Amino acid sequence: MQPDRPDELNRIEESGGRVLFWDGARVLGVLAMSRAIGDGYLKPFVISEPEVTITDRTAEDECLILASDGLWDVVSNETACGVARMCLQSLKPPSPPRSPGNDITVTAAGESSDKACSDASILLTKLALARHSTDTASSLRETRGWGGVGWGGTFFFFEYKN
Repeated sequence: MQPDRPDELNRIEESGGRVLFWDGARVLGVLAMSRAIGDGYLKPFVISEPEVTITDRTAEDECLILASDGLWDVVSNETACGVARMCLQSLKPPSPPRSPGNDITVTAAGESSDKACSDASILLTKLALARHSTDTASSLRETRGWGGVGWGGTFFFFEYKN
């Protein structure tokens, strides 16, 4: 959540805090988010209660990218989707198993999907860092069609829908 969003700004100011503008809006001139886990020295101005939204997925959705400001502040939606699309285009529809109980094809398709998702995660992380995102980079790999990368509490997850 951006601290200069009107409702967040009011909440912060009502709790005795201030939003200062230094390289963007920051709580007490430090944190560019108004809701976060940790940063105890900024409580009660920064709260850990999440804002929850529900978004319906449709058959037209190619993938789902979940990320925080570490990515979205420096990479547009169009660019992020283009990177994910490029990685996912390498996937081919899996061939059906040759005989009942043959999991080899399914496993290979799952590994391919995991790799494409991980590749997209890694490329977006590198792109964000190249564009001077100020978060520290680290990476992880998720399974079952999910790939994830994150840095400093900012995680990206990609779900491939085949």
